[in-house]
Amino acid sequence: MASLRHWLESVLGPAAFGLSPASNDASFRRYFRVRFEDGRPSLIAMDAPPGREDCRPYVNVAALFAAAGVHVPAVQASNLDQGFLLLSDLGNTTYLAALGEAEDSADRLYGDALDALVRIQLASRPGALPEYSRELLARELALFPDWYVARQLGRELTAAQRQAIEESFALLLANNLAQPRVFVHRDYHSRNLMLAEPNPGILDFQDAVYGPLTYDLVSLLRDAYISWPEERIIDWCVRYWEKARSAGLPVAADFSAFYRDFEWMGAQRQIKVLGIFARLCYRDGKEGYLGDQPLVMRYLRGACGRYRELGPLARLLEQLEPAERTVGHTF
Repeated sequence: MASLRHWLESVLGPAAFGLSPASNDASFRRYFRVRFEDGRPSLIAMDAPPGREDCRPYVNVAALFAAAGVHVPAVQASNLDQGFLLLSDLGNTTYLAALGEAEDSADRLYGDALDALVRIQLASRPGALPEYSRELLARELALFPDWYVARQLGRELTAAQRQAIEESFALLLANNLAQPRVFVHRDYHSRNLMLAEPNPGILDFQDAVYGPLTYDLVSLLRDAYISWPEERIIDWCVRYWEKARSAGLPVAADFSAFYRDFEWMGAQRQIKVLGIFARLCYRDGKEGYLGDQPLVMRYLRGACGRYRELGPLARLLEQLEPAERTVGHTF
């Protein structure tokens, strides 16, 4: 904190300011709101400890997304060696908070988020971001047996169960890797979208990659922190699909094929998220994420139950946890 304050003083000059925590983060990054006594607009200071985090991807993706025409924090100053960034402040009202207070604003807010997503995807080009490779997708899937099954449930998979999970993962990967490739935020959901002008403000994009087209749509509509009736999710999917087609993005010409890709991409993400939330709890002591797992599992069970090819995975989930839990923030 002393180093951060010293750096801010060198950047901001003699201005009197105070620091207060701005948000929680699942990584080692910390964010502080910089408030000025003279009333000027607040700023955000990011502390990304070198050796744990790297600010360079954040700066790179911020430039790419800003060039795409979406609202991301402007990088006003940086010290990449110390892991410090000074950013414009997009406010403190997340989509999650705004939707909790006014459900009737959902169509407008999600419409804005879909428009921004299309703009990001239209700016896509290979080579600008790391590939969402088979290795990375598979490494994410491996978090489920390692952290959710073995660590959280304390279960050891039988040979038949391990074969079922490996074959199911192979099917998902084949679908994911066959999808058209675009810029992927990787956490495009209600905690990282801010009520802002222009709307939405977009945060937490430093892990962006070049990968499957449906990934960010899944993050947004099958959100781990807020759920919607399936018919409403399908309606928003149709709206995105129509926007994407009109914009010339390479979405499937048939909506049913597009929606199947959406669900299979969702299964990959949900398997990953269950493993990540277990790891955050048991490795990092962040137990609050366990409360978000049941909704994610509900999404996964639903998708697996709708496709014959994913039947073995659906049966495995039932063997591991026969009593389905269906809690979460649901409208």
